[in-house]
Amino acid sequence: MKLLFLACLSPKTGNCTTAERIRNHIESAGHTCVLRDIGDFQSAGDVAALVAREPSFEGAFGIHLYKGGRLLLGTKAPFGIVFGGTDLNEDVKDEKKREVMEQVLQKARFAVAFSHKLKEEAEVFWLSQSSKIYVQPQGIDTRAAETFSWRDFLRSSEASVTPRPTCAQKWGPAQCLSHTIPGSQSTHLTLLRSAWGPEGARCEGPSLPGGGLHVFLLVCGLRRVKDPLYLVEAFSEWHAEDPSVVLIIIGPKIDGVFTGEVQQNVERRRGVFLAAERSQEELHAALKMSSALVNSSVSEGMSAAILEAMHLGVPVVARDVPGNAAIIRHQDTGLLFSSPQEFVAVSKRLLGDRPLLERLVRNGRRYVEECHSLAEERMAYQSLVELLQ
Repeated sequence: MKLLFLACLSPKTGNCTTAERIRNHIESAGHTCVLRDIGDFQSAGDVAALVAREPSFEGAFGIHLYKGGRLLLGTKAPFGIVFGGTDLNEDVKDEKKREVMEQVLQKARFAVAFSHKLKEEAEVFWLSQSSKIYVQPQGIDTRAAETFSWRDFLRSSEASVTPRPTCAQKWGPAQCLSHTIPGSQSTHLTLLRSAWGPEGARCEGPSLPGGGLHVFLLVCGLRRVKDPLYLVEAFSEWHAEDPSVVLIIIGPKIDGVFTGEVQQNVERRRGVFLAAERSQEELHAALKMSSALVNSSVSEGMSAAILEAMHLGVPVVARDVPGNAAIIRHQDTGLLFSSPQEFVAVSKRLLGDRPLLERLVRNGRRYVEECHSLAEERMAYQSLVELLQ
């Protein structure tokens, strides 16, 4: 079959990664799957014209019940839809959008929810369509760049590396480096050579010799629903108490206005930094060097970054929202928090409790391997394509 696949394809975002992975599953079964950005189309009529153009598409997929689904309403080709997160968590609050999504779900041959929780949320509004909603968790695969330099990541292209005698005096024989990260040039990250190797290899465990540097990596596209500023003030206060802890926010600039707000806030806060987006492989390498992956989203469908961190053996500290709670068991596969103050409290515990750290890493990795199999996801989507024939 020749299939059209509509999704938000902003580079280095979860939606883009998910769409590319699903497309690969479909094409591995011998089908042709053309991936297009929803931003390329103004209306459902534009998509209908594309689908009908010779050689015509025989079916279609879309990610996001509203953003992708509304563009498929005008096509005569059969289609299936994959729920995102904001469609069921945010867009349903808008009556007009909810009406459109109902039309999409009624016309779709099938819909995919990443979790039973998401399916239940959809059933609140469209119980009559429950039989066509399939639950298929995201499949996870991680590949860390072998040539990644943690030291270069910390200082970035504009950073400087200079000796800092006052730090050496404080920590005795440990040799210190100060890293200035763009966006906060007056703030230094202290990296102890006694705790890190030549390329900044992470010492395993929550206790680093001499205090060390504990990097909390907040991975998200810069848009309001991800709420990266939620923890900034509390984290900066924690950094003032303990300079060894730093928060690095990293991700693509999706909302230009909001990105400006993030930059301004980060520049005013010590211990908080904004890093340029990286490739998937480089991001995974950075995660492996970090003390924890942080998620502060207002709502989530199913965070691929959380699952990737678990797969890489990195502890997860996430905001207690339904999408996160669906994949994290508190104190078993990760840590959940409901306020900035609680985030600081559970993070402090993580850094000081080796048995907790080891349990989170062990159970998190096991959970992803057992429940987020890439092979099972591939078989599921190849079977769903048959419903379009």
